[in-house]
Amino acid sequence: MLDVLHIENIAVIEEADIAFRPGFNVLTGETGAGKSIVIDALGAVLGGRTSRELIRTGAERGFVSAVFSRVPEDLPGLAECGIHPDEDGSLLLQREITVDGKNICRANGRPLTVAQLRRIGSGLLNIHGQHESAALMDEEQHVGYLDRFGRTEEELGRYQSAYQVLSDLRRQMGQLQMDEAEKARRIDSLQFQIGELERAELVPGEEEDLAQRRELLRNGEKYLSALSGAEQCLWGGEDSGGAVDALRSAEEALYGIRNLGEDLTQLYQRLEDLRCEAYDLAETIRDKREAFSFSPEELDAVESRSDLLYRLKKKYGATVEDMLAYLQECREELDAIETAEDTLHFLKEACKKAEASVAQAGEALTLARRAAAKRLEERIRRELEDLDMHKVRFSIAFEKKEPTPDGCDSVRFLMSANAGEDLRPIAKIASGGELARIMLALKNVLAEQEQIGTLVFDEVDTGVSGRAAQKVAEKLAQVSRRKQVLCVTHLPQIAAMADTHFSVEKGEVKGRTFTKILLLDRAQRQQELSRITGGSHVTQALLQSAGELLDGAESYRRSLSTHPKEGEKMSEG
Repeated sequence: MLDVLHIENIAVIEEADIAFRPGFNVLTGETGAGKSIVIDALGAVLGGRTSRELIRTGAERGFVSAVFSRVPEDLPGLAECGIHPDEDGSLLLQREITVDGKNICRANGRPLTVAQLRRIGSGLLNIHGQHESAALMDEEQHVGYLDRFGRTEEELGRYQSAYQVLSDLRRQMGQLQMDEAEKARRIDSLQFQIGELERAELVPGEEEDLAQRRELLRNGEKYLSALSGAEQCLWGGEDSGGAVDALRSAEEALYGIRNLGEDLTQLYQRLEDLRCEAYDLAETIRDKREAFSFSPEELDAVESRSDLLYRLKKKYGATVEDMLAYLQECREELDAIETAEDTLHFLKEACKKAEASVAQAGEALTLARRAAAKRLEERIRRELEDLDMHKVRFSIAFEKKEPTPDGCDSVRFLMSANAGEDLRPIAKIASGGELARIMLALKNVLAEQEQIGTLVFDEVDTGVSGRAAQKVAEKLAQVSRRKQVLCVTHLPQIAAMADTHFSVEKGEVKGRTFTKILLLDRAQRQQELSRITGGSHVTQALLQSAGELLDGAESYRRSLSTHPKEGEKMSEG
């Protein structure tokens, strides 16, 4: 249940706190006062789509938070985000929208993505917008409504699994099926690429070795000169000794006194180690000089190899490893094409089995839907009777269709608005008021199947008036005994029926528009109902009529609380 909605800098609302209560809550006010902005803010904190345009002019950010109570631990989306309701079952959702388009979302203080917030919010509250009744006119949506009512998740899941297998098999068959000319062209292309890559005899890591060798060959004279110079310094020449001889002489000079003290022993040992290290260095340098062989032919060969790799990389991959991987892919594709006939035969056999599985799962889904359709037809009929639509007939029609991801059934909601008329698609015969009442009936039925604790109706009274408006008010009151109901309305009958009444009022202070939300007492409700009924000119007669409307609504609500059956009888009357 939604307990508190806090709004900051959202459109014309600078700051507002709305403490909703159990049962039936309504918001009324002049057109443009900001009633729908409350619904927009509520949608935002539940992860709905929004934009920086929602932020109040001049503000750097907009902020909305909502406190929900009696939140179940197993609410979808909580566990995967590591979130748990407080000990008393409360959950705090927050969303901040900045002028640069960033969103900061939290649940009980834990950061979330907008998508995670939306998943959690979808299990807490359901918003029926002003234009959602139009969804009834889209027949593609009808099967979704039926599945939600019938709880066909298990049958639908089995069907979709079978359908996915069939789709994958058909996709594989499509990839293998090609005309002979295309097949020949592709084989020629693959054979050419495979041949070119195989002739190159690629070796992983050879690029680095080639680059290093090429650099060495390009600087061969400099390389040999440096090694020869270092070797001469260490070994010496014909006229003079080198560093190794000098160190040996120094070692011999200290040899006779090496045992005269610990420090002399250590000094002699260091000199011996140094002479050995110099000897090893001299040998290594000589080996490198002798091992190096330079020829213009080798440099040409290295340059040619590097150029070949460069050209191949432009066609087949950025590295030798990438080119080898592409070579393997080409081999596998060529093998698949050459063995396509055998593979196609296997896939066709598998496809037949998959089609049988889809047909079987589709039939089970159809049976579950047809059983659910009978129950839904009866439930909608009873709901429509409560909404003063006694002559309306409602039916769900099935037609077979080719398997698609949602099943093998084409589902349409049909109705007859008047006695003696044939059943026809809702979109062709339902008026705006009828659509609103059918949608309300459907929402009420679906809500009974779900754990959602709060239902929001944004101007559900569109196109409804007179006796029908009273029936809609009574139906909302009935729903509010099972779920918390929030409703934005312009109808006095609906506003009077509420347990809790808020007024949304717009004013101007120092050239800026401000909206405030007030909780109304009995006298204030009487004034507001009079305004809704008669406009700005409130007479004593209007006030008296509003008082009678409140008394009648209170009596009806009391009958629902104490004698539900009597409340239903009053609705019938």
